[in-house]
Amino acid sequence: MNFSGKHALVTGGANGIGRCIAEHFLAAGASVTTLDVDSTAGQALAVKYPNLQFFHGDVAKQADLETLVTSLTQTVDVLVNNVCISRRGLLSGCSYDDFLYVQQIGVVAPYYLTNLLLQQDLLTQGASIVNIASTRAKQSQADTESYTAAKGGILALTHAMAVSLSGRARVNAISPGWIDTTSYQHPVENTAHSLADQKQHPAGRVGKPSDIAEMVLFLSSEKAGFITGENITISGGMDKMMIYHGDGGWQLET
Repeated sequence: MNFSGKHALVTGGANGIGRCIAEHFLAAGASVTTLDVDSTAGQALAVKYPNLQFFHGDVAKQADLETLVTSLTQTVDVLVNNVCISRRGLLSGCSYDDFLYVQQIGVVAPYYLTNLLLQQDLLTQGASIVNIASTRAKQSQADTESYTAAKGGILALTHAMAVSLSGRARVNAISPGWIDTTSYQHPVENTAHSLADQKQHPAGRVGKPSDIAEMVLFLSSEKAGFITGENITISGGMDKMMIYHGDGGWQLET
């Protein structure tokens, strides 16, 4: 896919899935702007890629989002709302402020950043917005309420935005499953997965950041011009596989 002459804005683009998305857009000819709290990693990427502009900031802070948008020198063809964190949940005493902070990052920031781009007329006609959600929006482990709530919120926000922006931009979400970012960030480390880890994925392996990045580029391309308001799950089938004690060799260990 060719994104020459296009401009992608990726939040949390200094590391992990966000970095992979940014690098895929750069490889496809786009210029990229990213906002991230990791100034060391972000500045290193800006040095490596002349077409990447890095802003140091926290998407949970209204002022940082406003400064970012005010500083943009190009309209935005693709907005990828990628960044989110977890501050756990009920079992570890996630506080009011901690829970609120995660929602500010995972739900409020994507809404407000989109709103700012609209207000400043910086969202290109026919733009694509891709929100990175998670399979955690529909299934949970214990003590994950802060993250799970944010991911459920971004899914609902996705279809609401798709309707509101009808005729202006397409809005879709991607829900990754288990994506191992370690080998992407640190290729020299031994990141082999156990047979059990592989077998719980019908696809036969754990996911890679490029599995997500390539779907982001597809959804942002003209080939996906009839897709909006959707959530694409990329889990290697893990979210579809039912596992019972004693079934297929699986044993519950307590």
